[in-house]
Amino acid sequence: MKNYLLLSILCLAGILMSCTQKHTRYRIGVSQCSDDEWRHKMNNEIVREALFYDGVEVEIRTAKDNNRNQIADIKYFIDKKVDLLIVAPNEAAAITPVVEKAYRQGIPVVVIDRKILSDKYTAFVGADNYEIGKDVGQYILNRLHGKGKVLEITGLEGSTPAMERHKGLTDVLKEEPGIEITASVDGAWLQSVAGEKMDSVFQTNKNIDLVFAQNDRMAIGAYLSARQQQLEKEMLFVGIDALPGKEYGVEQIINGVLDATFIYPTGGDKVVQVAMDILEKRPYERDTKLSTALVDKTNARVMQLQTDHITEQDGKIERLNNQVNEYLSRYSAQTMFLYACLIILLLFAALLAIIVRAYWTKNRMNMELSRQKKKLEEQRDQLISLSKQLEEATHAKLVFFTNVSHDFRTPLTLVADPVEQLLEDKALTPRQQSLLKVVHKNVHILLRLVNQILDFRKYENDKLELVRANMNLRVQLQEWSHSFQTLALKKHIHFVLEVNDDRADYLMAVDAEKMERVYFNLLSNAFKFTPENGTITVTLSTLTKEEGGRYARLVVADTGSGISVQHIRHIFDRFYQIDVNHAGSGIGLALAKAFVELHGGEITVDSVEGKGTVFTVDIPMTVVEEPSADLVQEPRITQQTVVEELEDMETEEQIPDENKECILIIDDNADVRDYVKSLLKEEYTVIEAPDGRAGLKKAMKYVPDAIICDVMMPVMDGLECCRKLKTELQTSHIPVMLLTACSLDEQRIQGFECGADSYISKPFNSKLLLVRLRNLMDNHKRLKQFFGDKTTLSKESVSDVDKGFVDRFRELIEENLADSELSVEDLGGKMGLSRVQLYRKIKALTNYSPNELVRIARLKKAASLLASSEKTISEITYEVGFTSPSYFTKCYKDYFGESPTDFLKRRG
Repeated sequence: MKNYLLLSILCLAGILMSCTQKHTRYRIGVSQCSDDEWRHKMNNEIVREALFYDGVEVEIRTAKDNNRNQIADIKYFIDKKVDLLIVAPNEAAAITPVVEKAYRQGIPVVVIDRKILSDKYTAFVGADNYEIGKDVGQYILNRLHGKGKVLEITGLEGSTPAMERHKGLTDVLKEEPGIEITASVDGAWLQSVAGEKMDSVFQTNKNIDLVFAQNDRMAIGAYLSARQQQLEKEMLFVGIDALPGKEYGVEQIINGVLDATFIYPTGGDKVVQVAMDILEKRPYERDTKLSTALVDKTNARVMQLQTDHITEQDGKIERLNNQVNEYLSRYSAQTMFLYACLIILLLFAALLAIIVRAYWTKNRMNMELSRQKKKLEEQRDQLISLSKQLEEATHAKLVFFTNVSHDFRTPLTLVADPVEQLLEDKALTPRQQSLLKVVHKNVHILLRLVNQILDFRKYENDKLELVRANMNLRVQLQEWSHSFQTLALKKHIHFVLEVNDDRADYLMAVDAEKMERVYFNLLSNAFKFTPENGTITVTLSTLTKEEGGRYARLVVADTGSGISVQHIRHIFDRFYQIDVNHAGSGIGLALAKAFVELHGGEITVDSVEGKGTVFTVDIPMTVVEEPSADLVQEPRITQQTVVEELEDMETEEQIPDENKECILIIDDNADVRDYVKSLLKEEYTVIEAPDGRAGLKKAMKYVPDAIICDVMMPVMDGLECCRKLKTELQTSHIPVMLLTACSLDEQRIQGFECGADSYISKPFNSKLLLVRLRNLMDNHKRLKQFFGDKTTLSKESVSDVDKGFVDRFRELIEENLADSELSVEDLGGKMGLSRVQLYRKIKALTNYSPNELVRIARLKKAASLLASSEKTISEITYEVGFTSPSYFTKCYKDYFGESPTDFLKRRG
């Protein structure tokens, strides 16, 4: 029911929003160069005309005669992704690049009034300034009767209207020698600037018959300056714009300030019409010229009356538009209210239907629950019976498992003792001693696991007893920690034991053997999961808890891989393992927790994945008067044995010998690595890695001839390692043999899909391993013949990566054959490899060095030219990249068994 109500509310919100939103079809940006009355009139026309088109949004920005401001405005519109851009350029040269940028980005550009220095625009709308200049020149000729002196005040230097009006004027007046332009000054389109320039002209020349200013504002400024000099009646003033309104051009003619002005139409309505033709894909004219006309005393009064009437009509239109908007708002509000009422009715109907349906559903579910209740009662009785049976079966299995564990101890003891005796035999060879040490070490590991199982079984049956004795915990920790110093040095781990209060008495009654196993278990895990150059810190301190009594607190902290929140909740559960890549029985921490709780203590864990783990053990500090020293303890593993199990250090790595084939062994078990190495070290150079990530790095560094890789490893497993080896350019050609303890076909299929060349199952036969490896090496050697003979490439099992690599290398040689300065560094740079990596890759694939391959390619090309062309030996020498004919002849004879001259003689 809640879902239906939520859906209805969302529908209502969507309808209301759709009613209130105003749809915008087109966004038009307008960049005006100036902020004057003429621009205001154009802007008003643009906005008013846009109202006649549905969904058109217009935004106008004014640069106020500043190029930087206008460039920023146009970039703003580009970033906003307007549908069309209207631009009135301030100065053509400065604004042209940014207008071209908008045009290149697919934004239609309409240039108005002024032009740019490029044809990269969509359309132009404006008057023909050149023709206006000519009309002004013709008026001056007629008004001065072909004789007189003229002062010209131009607009902003660099703007196209100023340049075009000046050119039109001068083209007309140059035909009449009686008319002289005494000066041409820049008024920057401003009245104040024009007045200042007029004052400067009067200082040198007051004999002027007519002043022509390129807009009415500058003409008025010139008139005011002349009036200050009492010269306004001795000259005529002509402007351009003919704007209606108070103190604008038309009124100034009626008042006698200006003699004449020329209409310069704003054309804002025409600009919007052209823009909409462009946006709606209708035909349009690229250049739209607006008409002009002379305004003087003969028609100024009529024009003023017309413009007043037009202004009045515009006001009425604006008022009507406001009324229409108000009516539309009312209509929209009423529509929304109607929709809201309809939705409320629908919601009420839906709610009523839901209530009725819920009532029927409730009755039906009550009946169904009654039936299920009977079934559940029957199932409960069955579960109770099954639970008893399962408990009995589990108990029987545990008894059997315990008995089998007891049976394991006898044969293990019989194996361990003879092995220890054999180790004392001085006649054994070093290899025999090494193999016996592996057996001895793993026998003790099995004994320790069996003892853990037996202890855990005793704990579950409440038969595990403590043998308490007074001991100084600080002294014991120092002794136990000493056994880990060698391991810490080998793994380059900073291992420290800190006692917060050296003066505190840490004498307490504990079971020393069980506390030792707790401590060793925690440190074993810390060393197992802490990488090289990490830190393991053991802290011993005392504290007093609220429930009373003093406690010794032991904290084991490491900077290892950490444990995720998902796994940390189950870390003390029996038989729990984080993942299959971490070896172990899964009862070590569970047993440690049991030992701590038997002492009345508590163990907790805190971990941050990727940063480290902290185990905290609190043990009550109690003392017994007569410690039990006569009880016989079960055989247990020594401290040194546990430490030996953790040692997972690589042996000192050998640098691969070029005279021996190199094998990389990747396995997280040091014993397996040592055993495989003992089988291979006589015939091969062997390097090792403890996990897939380290193995991948060493494979890329040393480029071995073959790789033997375990499947189940921490950090990166063997399948992922194999896949990356086969996709890396430096290692894609190396044969990979996977070792696995799993015989399932699915895992083998995964391995072969990752690019594995062979599989060996654990436990493996040493002879089988050596034969498989030898076959892999022999097959790989056959691949080294394909480079010189392209026909064998299709027959050999060469990966696509290696094929592409060799084809690219051959193409580079052929492209640069004539370059005598071609080096291995140049080739490596073009292949994306260093000189050493390129040398090892080419050597492994072809048995030749890169320089030898370049020389062979040049000799083969030279032999082809000798056989098929009439070129001389010297010409061929330099064409194939040799620096001297004598060296070429020597190399040719060494490779083909005859000199080039002998070949030419034999060819005849």
